[in-house]
Amino acid sequence: MSSSTRLFGSGRRRLLASAATVLLLAAGGSLAVGASSQHHAPRPPASAGLPPAGPSTAPAAGSHAPDPAGSPSGVTAPPAPSAPADLAARAVTPTAISIPAIGVHHTLLSLGQNPDGTLEVPPMSDVAAPGWDRNSPVPGQVGPAVVLGHIDGTTGARGVFYALGALRPGDTVSVTRSDGTVAVFRIDGVDTYPKDAFPTLTVYGNTANPQLRLITCGGRFDRATQHYLDNTVAYATLTGTHRG
Repeated sequence: MSSSTRLFGSGRRRLLASAATVLLLAAGGSLAVGASSQHHAPRPPASAGLPPAGPSTAPAAGSHAPDPAGSPSGVTAPPAPSAPADLAARAVTPTAISIPAIGVHHTLLSLGQNPDGTLEVPPMSDVAAPGWDRNSPVPGQVGPAVVLGHIDGTTGARGVFYALGALRPGDTVSVTRSDGTVAVFRIDGVDTYPKDAFPTLTVYGNTANPQLRLITCGGRFDRATQHYLDNTVAYATLTGTHRG
C-alpha cells in the first residue's frame, strides 16, 4: 500500500480507484506477503460482521464493478483517474490514525497508483505504517475513505493491521487531518472475504455519508504462494469531528 471533482470526487472516479485496489488485493498483492509464522491473526466472528443491510452504498451512474476474481494477466486494470485541477487545492488531508482497541496510533502515508494501474501499498520495509488511498475521499468527507495496512512482514514482524479482525462494532477510529481537526468513526462491522469473491460494491460503493474502510489480508496463509487467501475489512461510519 493514488482524485476528485471538487473535494471528494465523482462516484465514478472513486469506483475506478477502488477497482485498482480490488485488482491488487484479489490478485494476491503486496498486502498479502508475510512470514508463514504470522498467519494466526485474529479473525472476526460472525457476530462482528456487518449487518445484513450492509453500508449505505450505491453504484455510480454509468459505472460498474470489475470482476475481482482473476490473475494479473486475466484482469485489465481500470484507467487511472485523471488529475483534476482541484487536486492541488484539496488542502485537507489525513495525517494520522488512532484505533485504541487494537493499539494502533500511527501517522498515515499517502498512497497512489503504480504505473501498471495497481494500488500502491505501504513499503514492506515498514509494516507498521498504514496508508490512505488518496484516490478515495478524505476521511470525514462523503464516501468510503480507504486506509490500507499490512498484516505482517517477511521477517515475521506484526503489521499495523495484524489485529484488525479483533475490532468489534462500537469501537472507535480517529483520523487526524492536516487542518487540525479529528474525524471520529464508529466501527459498524468487520468481515473476512476470500480474495476470489471480494464484494467490490459493498466495500467501495458510493455512500450517502462519510464512511471509512480499513483493509488488510487475512485468513489462511498459503505457503506455496506466500500469500494470504482472504481480505479482512472493517467498516466504520463518521460520528463527529472535533479540534485536535
